[in-house]
Amino acid sequence: MEKVDKQLISIFKEKDDSPALLQTMRDISTLASVLRELGSQAVFDSPVEILRFLRILQLLNEEALGLDDRIENAEQLYYRYQNRYKDPDPPSKKKVAQIVNVLVNNNWLSKQQTQIKMRDLGKRMMDVLLRLANDSLAYHFEDDIGRSLFQARRDAELSEAYDDHGISGGNKIASLIRNVENAIAILKERELEMLADRNALPQLQKIHYLMEELQEKLEERIQMFKTIDESLILTNLMQRGTATLSEGTNLSLGMINKYMKFTNMQTTPISTTIKPELIRRFILSMFDPPLDSDIPNVHQMFSFMEQNQYEDEALDGLWIPIKFASPIPGEAIDEAIDYLENYEPIVDPIVDDDDEIEYVTEEATRDEMEELFGDTNWLLTKSLIQTEEIEEYIEQVQQASMEEVVIEATSDKWADAVNALTAVAALVGNKKIHIHPPEYTDIKQKFNKNWDWMDPKDGEHIISKQKGKQGDPHGKE
Repeated sequence: MEKVDKQLISIFKEKDDSPALLQTMRDISTLASVLRELGSQAVFDSPVEILRFLRILQLLNEEALGLDDRIENAEQLYYRYQNRYKDPDPPSKKKVAQIVNVLVNNNWLSKQQTQIKMRDLGKRMMDVLLRLANDSLAYHFEDDIGRSLFQARRDAELSEAYDDHGISGGNKIASLIRNVENAIAILKERELEMLADRNALPQLQKIHYLMEELQEKLEERIQMFKTIDESLILTNLMQRGTATLSEGTNLSLGMINKYMKFTNMQTTPISTTIKPELIRRFILSMFDPPLDSDIPNVHQMFSFMEQNQYEDEALDGLWIPIKFASPIPGEAIDEAIDYLENYEPIVDPIVDDDDEIEYVTEEATRDEMEELFGDTNWLLTKSLIQTEEIEEYIEQVQQASMEEVVIEATSDKWADAVNALTAVAALVGNKKIHIHPPEYTDIKQKFNKNWDWMDPKDGEHIISKQKGKQGDPHGKE
């Protein structure tokens, strides 16, 4: 097999403005468009409906490959579906026509006068969907361990089909290694369960065969990528993959060896002579046997007994590993008793700090204290009531009527008027503004508003800044 000696073709290495890349993205968009339009027509509402759609694609694919007669129109496709598949509830003529129209609109098919012809785009997209469905079917035929190994084998096959021909298969080596790691983790979790199963040997042999096959394929992949520029980057990945597959092969081989040894032990004649040294060696080797060893640990032995090959061998209960503490010598016990009997806690004397406490006295006048408390109360009031708009307007005009301040500072709405009056009351209470009757009663400015004063004279009162008592005709607060 020719080694790969050039950079792999990948969409992630192409420039964004590459014409080939842009056309590729358009092809992907047609796939998304077909799925979206057919999804709105309830084609993907159930697994059975999806299967019917894939069957229609298969009929179109066979016709395009010359494996079947040509299809003239959607009606002929409908009858061919009925003749090929024994479907108790086949899609209607209308549904088949809708599917054909969607495929035509997205350039998968072309309608001609005498036949429906598949375009290259449609063939490639249909092949993708059919391969995906068949891969998924083969995946679900396997058990949980077999699925990870199946995915690993598919990764190796896809790497051969794509990477070997200069097209990126999408990090298939890393995916292969990850799937094997997942299979090893599941195999370790189910090790005791499989040893307790009388019929587990064929499955163990299959797992071991797949592990060996994957190890060979990974070695082939390593040889293929030796001349690639990225070989230095892949070095750590290759080392990890080699270690992972070696572990998986040894683990599956060890499980087969243990299983076979358990089985052979049942047919081995029992000797009347007990050799203590051999028993001692066996017990010692059970604590940490190698992965590929045929020597079981205690948990594995108990799990195999769950097969109940002999009467009452599978005992009801739960096996839990425990550790017994080492015996305590008498001298240690005597020391502990003496310590408890003669224990005297060592208490450090309490040292009093002789540092003198210094008190600092600060004095303030009554007016300063009132100002300090007034500022504190004002900050608390501002945190509860929004007075900024009223303050800003008074700062601009210096003085104005109550109605003018309420409307110009906020709005003519009733809710804003209520909030504005609350703010005015807060400002008056904290001596920030002053209110007094108007000096000229004949001058009245009218404002449009959605509310009225209970007493019209209330709106005529003049609001002025407290500082300097501007506009105060009485000259006092």
